[in-house]
Amino acid sequence: MSILQSALTRKLSAFVALADADLQTLARFHRRRRSFAAGHQMIHEGQPGQSAFILAAGWACSYKMLPDGTRQIVDVQIPGDFLGLRGVLLRTTDHSVEAVTHLEASEVLASDILEGFAQAPRLAAAVLWAASRDEAMVVEHLVDLGRRSADERMAHFLLELGARLRLVGAGDAAGFDCPLTQYHLADLLGLSAVHVNRVLRHLREEGLVTFQKGRVVFDDPAGLTELAGFDRSYLDQDGPLLR
Repeated sequence: MSILQSALTRKLSAFVALADADLQTLARFHRRRRSFAAGHQMIHEGQPGQSAFILAAGWACSYKMLPDGTRQIVDVQIPGDFLGLRGVLLRTTDHSVEAVTHLEASEVLASDILEGFAQAPRLAAAVLWAASRDEAMVVEHLVDLGRRSADERMAHFLLELGARLRLVGAGDAAGFDCPLTQYHLADLLGLSAVHVNRVLRHLREEGLVTFQKGRVVFDDPAGLTELAGFDRSYLDQDGPLLR
């Protein structure tokens, strides 16, 4: 795939109009392509010296394990996302990353990142934007867990995920394909799998959204947005700020 068509290029182009030097640096980031089977743990919490990855195809999730063996999924990664970037820059990682599906990812070393940013400062600004956007999503996820009802947090997450996927060409206003199971959603949203099933059934019966057979369909986007109180401005993907 041409670097111009990559999910990461599409994502970063929402913030900055990438120049030839930026694209050349991005192409170098993609030199070490690797494949991972579904369920493979790509990054291990607490281990130093690990590489970061750029997700090219497939889905992953980042999570933390608790002493009692339960898991809290922190976020879901889709094509165009960095995996483990913070762990590379801080020299150790504070979470694990697992492949949700079979995926293709490019391994990126700390030296690649630092040299690339020195050569392409506009690209460095775009990656900083992406990292800031990820932080904004974490804030919303904290609000989900702390203050939103189960219906509201499910609605908010599906709307956010839909917006993220549209940015990289993997979904549209009608919906998107989604490989997440009810167990993934339970670990992400702080619910039981039984509760997730009940919430999804209720949202479907209300005519708002249908999630069946690996497909999310927005039956009533306006109603779902109102229920979630979803304001997509925190995703900041309405066009480049730097040209």
